[in-house]
Amino acid sequence: MEQEHLLSPGESGADDLDLERVSQRLQRRAPLVTGNVPKPSVRAPSQSDHGLRGDHELNPDPDFYDPSMELRAASVLVPLVERSHGLNILLTRRADHLSCHAGQISFPGGRLEVRDNGPLACALRETEEEIGLPRSQVRPLGQLETYITRTGFEITPFVGALEPPLELNPDPGEVEEIFEIPLSFVLDEQNCRTESREFRGQQRYFYVYPYGERYIWGATAGMLKNFCELLLFAR
Repeated sequence: MEQEHLLSPGESGADDLDLERVSQRLQRRAPLVTGNVPKPSVRAPSQSDHGLRGDHELNPDPDFYDPSMELRAASVLVPLVERSHGLNILLTRRADHLSCHAGQISFPGGRLEVRDNGPLACALRETEEEIGLPRSQVRPLGQLETYITRTGFEITPFVGALEPPLELNPDPGEVEEIFEIPLSFVLDEQNCRTESREFRGQQRYFYVYPYGERYIWGATAGMLKNFCELLLFAR
């Protein structure tokens, strides 16, 4: 049986990753699912969720998720933009006036709705609503593993290539700012660290990618960590 091994950016050629290589590596690890795949909009958490990706990975205690909590299905887009120096990841900063996660850095995305023709359609719709990017300018490349948050979301992240030129029009009701970071920054494992905060009397741990004055943490950082691992694993 072939052995899997984790390659360093230099060994794997990650410094030279283009959109096609990204797509090939994602499809090898997590084939893209399109179309109207049945998915409940709300479900109860279970012990099997601890085998999925999520906030619980750094917080393995069995009562991390409130058993009375309902998991709400959601999707996000991890947008890649090809620039002259290489690939960038597009991110948003949530509006400061929002009641939930105000000012935090995130991917465009949101809850799965009845009108959505599956999770991918949800990610594309939400991206268009939040940053004004027509879905026709997104080429799906693959998807990441499902990610569960402590706040009760079961997120399906999709990776998509954006076709420049980009004329973005952020919704001021949801998005404060749109910016990009180099994919090479995320692929350098030295740029990812683990931090903790006290929450309801317990220490909770999470991933962080500090990028200049920007503080990328929580579920967004967790999904970036997953993206990095999927790209660097090879057979």
